[in-house]
Order: sequence, then C-alpha cells, then structure tokens
Amino acid sequence: MATRALLEVIALDAEDAVAAQAGGADRLELVTDMGADGLSPSVRTYAEVRTAVDIDVRVMLRLADGFAAGDLAALVRVACDMRAAGADEFVLGFLGEDRGADLDAVERVVAELDGCRWTFHRAIDRAADRDALRKQLADLPGLDAYLTAGSADGVDDGMPLLLAEAARRGEPGYTQRLMIGGGLRLDHLPTLRAAGVDAFHIGGAARPAGWTAPVDADAVRQWRTALDGRQERQRQR
Repeated sequence: MATRALLEVIALDAEDAVAAQAGGADRLELVTDMGADGLSPSVRTYAEVRTAVDIDVRVMLRLADGFAAGDLAALVRVACDMRAAGADEFVLGFLGEDRGADLDAVERVVAELDGCRWTFHRAIDRAADRDALRKQLADLPGLDAYLTAGSADGVDDGMPLLLAEAARRGEPGYTQRLMIGGGLRLDHLPTLRAAGVDAFHIGGAARPAGWTAPVDADAVRQWRTALDGRQERQRQR
C-alpha cells in the first residue's frame, strides 16, 4: 500500500500555521524574513505556533542570508533557546568558502540539539559536490531529510538530478528522506511520485497572493488533494 506523502509548508506565524494545518499540511517549516530566504523565528513566535497547531514544526536555524554559518556562538544560543522552549525538530545547513559542508558549524549546532530530527536545507543545491556533502554528513545524529530542488535554479532544472538521487535511495549517504522544494509545481508531482519521492515542501505555492499575504488553506488543500489522489489511484490498481 502506498504511504501518505509528507507535505511541508513554510509558516511565518500562527495564522499561517493554522491555515496550513487546515489545508492538510503534515508539517511546518517555521521561519521569518523570506526576503532573506528564511531566517530563525523568535522563541515567542515558535511558542504561539506550537500552541495554535498540533502538527510537526521544524524550526529554521539560520541568522543571515546565504549559507555561511556567520556568528556561530549566536546560532548556538538560538538553538539552545529553541530547545528550552520545547522545539524538537529543526532545519539547518552551512557551506564553507569551498562550497563544501561546513562540518565544524554543522556539528557544533547539531551537538546542541540532543539528537532531535533535522533537515539539511537547500544549501545542498549550492554545494560544489552534492555526493561528497551527503557522505560527509551521513552519520550525524538526527539528520533525516534533505530539502532540495536538485539545482539552485529550481526543480525544472534539477529534475534529472532529483530522479537520479531518488534511484540511489538506501546507498551510503542516501538513506535520508528526499524532500523536494524550490520552484516546485503541481505538474512535477507525477514524475517525482513515480520515482518514489514521498516528501514535498511548498512556500510561495501556498500563498497565491504573494509573500505579503498569509498561507491560503485552499491552496494547501489543492496540493494535499493532488498527493492523496495519486495514493488513492495506486490503491485501486
């Protein structure tokens, strides 16, 4: 039997979170400042979201635009504060000047997460060598997903690589869940689902009126229906 595909939606606040859950989201990526592609939210915002919904919430650990760790001590403090507030799922990812994984930064932050589950985000799409990055990070505690479009330019450009990585599922460095996001459209879903991809991430697609508007529950529901419709067709075969 086909398993339900995971649908993750970017939320900026409790209003977004409620709408995303109402539309059928399984999980939230909680961020602030999408002008900088998503930074760490405040502890207060996390607490408000956690009170408002009962789906999983992954908190972004990122303090500046780009994929350098920046002020690592400040980042560690954010991670500690979020853990103290009850956060138990996270999103992070840092690259060095050589566009390889910044292992020092990643390991330092992950050490504060007490084994919590986390996603390595789209920094992988800017990496010089994705395969090498995956193998460098493979044994870090809690890493259970990569958020990727397959390319810095989005899913249209990255589709061949995404399909190739999906086919390597289970190999060393490829045991983590492949979650697709970044220019993702509904018409991409059939190809990705046929390849066995079962996790999807949307941001702008959940906001037809743009980032100045809140998440639209009906827009999220359209994605939920598309994913569940394919599952239903598989059961009927």
